[in-house]
Amino acid sequence: MPPLIATLTLNPTIDLASEAKAVQPVRKVRTFNERQDPGGGGVNVSRVIRELGGETLAVILAGGVTGRFLEQLLDEAGVPRQSIPIAGHTRISQTVLDLGSRQEYRFVPEGPQVREAEWGAALAALEELKAGWLVASGSLPAGVPEDFYARAAAIAARRGMRFVLDTSGTALRVALEGGGVELAKPSRGEFETLVGRELRDPVLLEAAAMEWVRSGRVRHLAVTLGHEGALLATAEGTLRLPALDVPVRGAVGAGDSFLGAMTLALARGAAVPDAFAWGVSAGAAAVSNAGTAHPQRAEVAALRQRISDVPLGSAMGEGG
Repeated sequence: MPPLIATLTLNPTIDLASEAKAVQPVRKVRTFNERQDPGGGGVNVSRVIRELGGETLAVILAGGVTGRFLEQLLDEAGVPRQSIPIAGHTRISQTVLDLGSRQEYRFVPEGPQVREAEWGAALAALEELKAGWLVASGSLPAGVPEDFYARAAAIAARRGMRFVLDTSGTALRVALEGGGVELAKPSRGEFETLVGRELRDPVLLEAAAMEWVRSGRVRHLAVTLGHEGALLATAEGTLRLPALDVPVRGAVGAGDSFLGAMTLALARGAAVPDAFAWGVSAGAAAVSNAGTAHPQRAEVAALRQRISDVPLGSAMGEGG
């Protein structure tokens, strides 16, 4: 059996998603097809790993009545969790799809202020994890130091866990500079912020990604490119896969779906290019389903068969 994949979400959210005929100012916007999902980077990753048959544990900060609702949603989804209580209230995000323009509107609060004792308890929880992989994903809430993920990476290394990171800004830069990151997955915009320049030219993008890999700060770097697909940089070189052509019903959690599937495939022993293809497939499956990070296992497997640029594997066919 592949090892347990633990995820860490310091700023989780309850994701409310709905559709409207048109989003207009001032007037009431009537919505329908509402759904509520437990969300936030690592939470989404754990949900996807479970859907794809992997073993996972979601470590979360949760507070207030909204924190209890988040826990209820995770329990209903069958996602094992370890909650660290905080005084602040877990945030609520909202996404509305305008059916007339096909534009998606996202409203994402900053989240609660986290006290030192609370984020310290999260680090202490990592010291006790019995997992093979640790995926740290999402933004850092107010009050959490910018080197938090670097500290988490150091704990993972000391505990023999492979460390996967998906964040942005200073938190991403500081963690990568500390080294020991098995896989990082920034978006193109996040990667451009990291390197300090635009990377619209594919050649420049590949060169910049390879520079970070060759520096030893990250072993595998996957840059998601939205409708343009994704780029993977490893010590062996780069691989680029186009986005799969699927109907778009929502993009929230697509990157997390990519990361969950790729990490699970790696944990199951898949070759890196194969794992990358599983990630692209899961991201596409998430886009074609409403709500946050809802790729269906059979759909992910079917989409994987459409990718012929890398050797086909059976990593997602394993497990229960």
